[in-house]
Amino acid sequence: MPHIASRYLAEGPRVGIRPFTYEDGAEFTARARESKELHQPWLFPPDSESAYLAYAGRLIEDRTKAGFLVCEKDGERGDGAIAGFININNIVQGGFRCGALGYGAFAHAAGRGLMREGLNLVVDHAFGPMRLHRLEINAQPGNTASLALARSCGFRLEGFSPKMLHIDGEWRDHERWAITAEMRASG
Repeated sequence: MPHIASRYLAEGPRVGIRPFTYEDGAEFTARARESKELHQPWLFPPDSESAYLAYAGRLIEDRTKAGFLVCEKDGERGDGAIAGFININNIVQGGFRCGALGYGAFAHAAGRGLMREGLNLVVDHAFGPMRLHRLEINAQPGNTASLALARSCGFRLEGFSPKMLHIDGEWRDHERWAITAEMRASG
């Protein structure tokens, strides 16, 4: 079902970002199933209605998380087709004002620059209305698409963490990338 532009938190030339809703389950899970080959072994978004409801519920109800759908303004199925998702996890306020980003493009949108536009919108939203100061991306060294996205959006490589996250049954190494509000303002 198309989503009207007024539901977007921010818009670029080709995409808008908006929060997850429970009603997005059918489209999101269909896109996740279509994109399994693209996503694995890097990430495993929910591909069933029950898994989506639990996942979206955490993003909607937990104040330490914020989930955003990247939607094509003039996509293959008309206004509002979901191109991907970007989540800010582990949000800490106070003196830290930081969050950790996770994201994924869906297969039909991969390689088209839609996620770069969406990530830039999310970063601006995080440093603007959300009043965060720092965002981090942790990506596996072999995930060249994720690393290229971080680099293209102005994130800087800060280090390497061996066996940092448990993914697909194993502890995986990650590169740590970050951006601050000051970096964004001067970039």
